[in-house]
Amino acid sequence: MGTEAVEILFENGFSKVCNDTDPNVNGNLQDCCWFEEVIDDDLKWSFALNRVLHKGTSEFQDIALLDTKRFGKVLVIDGKMQSAEVDEFIYHECLIHPPLLCHQNPKTVFIMGGGEGSAAREALKHKSLEKVVMCDIDQEVVDFCRRFLTVNQEAFCSKKLNLVVNDAKAELEKRNEKFDVIFGDLADPVEGGPCYQLYTKSFYERILKPKLNDNGIFVTQAGPAGIFTHKEVFSSIYNTIKQVFKHVVAYTAHVPSFADTWGWVMASDQPFSINAEEIDNRIKSRINAELLYLNGASFLSSTTMNKAVYLSLLNETHVYTEEDARFIHGHGVAYNNSH
Repeated sequence: MGTEAVEILFENGFSKVCNDTDPNVNGNLQDCCWFEEVIDDDLKWSFALNRVLHKGTSEFQDIALLDTKRFGKVLVIDGKMQSAEVDEFIYHECLIHPPLLCHQNPKTVFIMGGGEGSAAREALKHKSLEKVVMCDIDQEVVDFCRRFLTVNQEAFCSKKLNLVVNDAKAELEKRNEKFDVIFGDLADPVEGGPCYQLYTKSFYERILKPKLNDNGIFVTQAGPAGIFTHKEVFSSIYNTIKQVFKHVVAYTAHVPSFADTWGWVMASDQPFSINAEEIDNRIKSRINAELLYLNGASFLSSTTMNKAVYLSLLNETHVYTEEDARFIHGHGVAYNNSH
């Protein structure tokens, strides 16, 4: 990028114009460039930056790749932190390994989203997998993550990986094959964003579930699940999936760069009956690498909610539809273009 200034409006999260060779970037923190994620109207989460690696607006979403002082390289989409170099392993281990370890013998998987490559990286650690389809809607996200996130370069080069740039809904609809596990590694549902329709009951019921093999498992990231944030989308996603699958498990973990507890929902028409010891045994026999976060005991404990979240999940009545969706704070490109 040379010395070209990156001009990003304050409203999109940047506190000033950032220059790759700005002497303040490595100087006093009070003077350096900051990125601010708007959590709510009265709450922001700020990161001091070394530099902006890339920023732009694709056909579908605002994209920024940032080099932060605290969290390393981070991917930001529509103003929301998606992944940080230093702790993305928490999110991606929690998304990928529970369903693969609960499945008796997974061979084929489909990842909705996941353009940065981290979900594919974790899936490819499983010896039994023969095919990993990763389908992201945004070529620009894939290209820049492939260039800058070197930790995932091996995954992008794997012969088992089938990388597709397409809308995940359209891609699943046109494929005749079925999968043992389908992952939802999608951006959070924001108004005007490209992903909210992939959280709806009709999508799960008519398109996704028919593409699962017998004993197949579906899992999705389900947004913030903290004591103050779990009602934004987490409880609704959980209740929506309960309308489609017989057995549904919600679980959570704290992700420091998200400044919150995060949630995932896993579902199948077959019961999940596995204990901590069996999970640990499967990790040892099935996975070609050391996990940094997840083990049997931590996964089982993550399925236990505190009282407030438990009651919200129990009593939630909202079901995601195209006409009645819930969104987290923020707006996507489509919303901005229409206002």
